[in-house]
Amino acid sequence: MTAVAEPVRDVAPDSSETFQTKNILTIVSGHFVHDMYPAFIPALLPVILDRLAIPLGLAGTLQLAMSIPSLFSVLVGWLSDRFSVSYLVIFMPAVTATLVTLSGLMDSYAALVVLLFVTGLSVAAFHAPAPAMIARISGRELGKGMGFFMASGELGRSIGPLLVAFALAEWGVEGIWRVAVFGWLSSGILYWRLRGIPSRSRRTMDLRSVLPHMRRVFIPLLGVMIMRGMLVSSLSFYMVYYLNVDVGFALADAALMLALFELAGVGGALAGGMLSDRYGRRSTVFIATVLGAALLALFLVVVKTRVELLPLALVPLGFVSLSITPVLQAVVQDQFPDNRATASGLFILYAFLTRSVNALVLGMVGDRFGLDAAFTIAIVASLIALPLIRRLPARPDDSGGANQSSPLGPLAELTRFLKRD
Repeated sequence: MTAVAEPVRDVAPDSSETFQTKNILTIVSGHFVHDMYPAFIPALLPVILDRLAIPLGLAGTLQLAMSIPSLFSVLVGWLSDRFSVSYLVIFMPAVTATLVTLSGLMDSYAALVVLLFVTGLSVAAFHAPAPAMIARISGRELGKGMGFFMASGELGRSIGPLLVAFALAEWGVEGIWRVAVFGWLSSGILYWRLRGIPSRSRRTMDLRSVLPHMRRVFIPLLGVMIMRGMLVSSLSFYMVYYLNVDVGFALADAALMLALFELAGVGGALAGGMLSDRYGRRSTVFIATVLGAALLALFLVVVKTRVELLPLALVPLGFVSLSITPVLQAVVQDQFPDNRATASGLFILYAFLTRSVNALVLGMVGDRFGLDAAFTIAIVASLIALPLIRRLPARPDDSGGANQSSPLGPLAELTRFLKRD
């Protein structure tokens, strides 16, 4: 489950240009196990809404409850840049697994919201320092390192719905706590491999000095993540409900479709990170956003006309739409090599809050006008994000990638245009 590798060394951000594959696999394997468990919630959504008599309009508040603790991600990241907090990365898979699998025992909406809030604290505590640890040992292949990290999370999120569907079939919603064992095992192996390994930076800038630079990066990034993020939020959070309730899929089959979507995103995350190393961050995000909007429109057509072809539509949709997050994380890591965890914490804050707000807005739209209307809004919002992508900062070394020959053919001109400052 969790790869056995050489211990991760605490290196200065620019001290090595080597991509330390074995060390990276140690961390990303823990990410895989950790992220299986938050993926239980969308798959459990039909059961939770029916059991607790929660309307669809309130479903987005469950995601919001789990996302609000991301407000603490910046604090966790700031501490990670100054003190070793590797034990957060070690133990959070076990904590998150335990909390999520207890959701089946909650007997009220309020109790479930509190549980998900605490779960969000655990998720934030893992995700703030872990990407910074990856960035420090990725050398000049930062996009590739972020791709590995994000791909492992996507793989975990693809396995999560299948695992919880199996647990529901075997033990019912009250018995899903049994599958928390994988989180406990992962933390045990991570403790064996990573204990005593420091995760902090050797060089840091004062927070007041770095804030002006953060505004330059994070203001345009916020617009991109809100507008473009509606596409992923609509699919990741509401797909199982949509296919089960609106289209008529069995719950297990709907969970399988979500798993297929997330599994395709594993390849997308790997490809997106590596392509951005070669062709630039902005051009990769721009092209993936255009394709994602078009493929979501195709998804809606297939659901209405040829539902048997749905798996064929979901694979490219998942591949493209989930390829962008590692690229955006790499943008942040490029700009703040001496405050990686702080910047990562702010990125995680953005990611979770925009996802929860999008889920809440789309849930309210779906409750009033239907989820087809919510998906349509996600398509339009993705296209609105295109001018904002041009405002993202370029990589410090973007000129190197721009001079390389491109196999993208007619897209090469677009690539060069988007890279220009």
